[in-house]
Amino acid sequence: MEIRTIGVVGAGQMGNGIAHVMALAGYDVLLNDISQDMLDKALATVRKNLERQVSRDKINADEMEAALARIKPTLTLTDLGGTDLVIEAATERETVKQAIFDELLPHLEDHTILTSNTSSISITRLASRTDRPEKFMGFHFMNPVPVMQLVELIRGIATDRPTYDSCLAVVEKLGKTAASAEDFPGFIVNRILMPMINEAVYTLYEGVGNVKSIDQSMKLGANHPMGPLELADFIGLDTCLAIMNVLHDGLADTKYRPCPLLTKYVEAGWLGRKTDRGFYDYRGETPVPTR
Repeated sequence: MEIRTIGVVGAGQMGNGIAHVMALAGYDVLLNDISQDMLDKALATVRKNLERQVSRDKINADEMEAALARIKPTLTLTDLGGTDLVIEAATERETVKQAIFDELLPHLEDHTILTSNTSSISITRLASRTDRPEKFMGFHFMNPVPVMQLVELIRGIATDRPTYDSCLAVVEKLGKTAASAEDFPGFIVNRILMPMINEAVYTLYEGVGNVKSIDQSMKLGANHPMGPLELADFIGLDTCLAIMNVLHDGLADTKYRPCPLLTKYVEAGWLGRKTDRGFYDYRGETPVPTR
């Protein structure tokens, strides 16, 4: 099936990035959120990021305006029922995602493909609670969406080949690269990345190094563009903790036990960049390590 229209649920950091790249690739996008303020902020962010691409000669001004014209905001979730492909990009809580799919299901076209941008929740389990497990899969973008080249495509146990091929065609039209992952906790990227971040937090917790020395060691010693603690702040410490809990619960291996210090930061509300404090304090002109 050729996909022409895309519904995106959630206008946050991931949702607005997905809407951006889809519209730029020529798809008509319906962007949904429960908050008008979030929709307004999302459209402003998309415009700012497109303007940055124009300034760097990645696209021209006409392409920017055409992309913006393809994004239609809506507060009504059921409006997305008529689209060819729905990408759920709401908060990383299974109960929230399930409620979204439950509300959408009676309004979907027979051919509509349902997907989730989840970074770790079981695709098979999410799919099993819908009326179309064969037309359900994981469509996991990396953050920030307009910049990162990888998309993980995750098949649940019931996902059929035409659904996978349709989603693969979308990824290719975006000019991105698809990595096919099996439906196990964390998929590929987070199965490898999150334990590394968690180990960096343990290294801090045990006093092996401070924030600065840990991040410098990985940037200069392993040629990583960002240190693991800096990256954790960028992702959001609550998201890191949620994914570690999914790995720990789903694989039942103590090597995935979240570091108590990570839990403590989340309990304090120090979630990283989005709250101005995490492993770094972002309230001044330059980030300052908090340990």
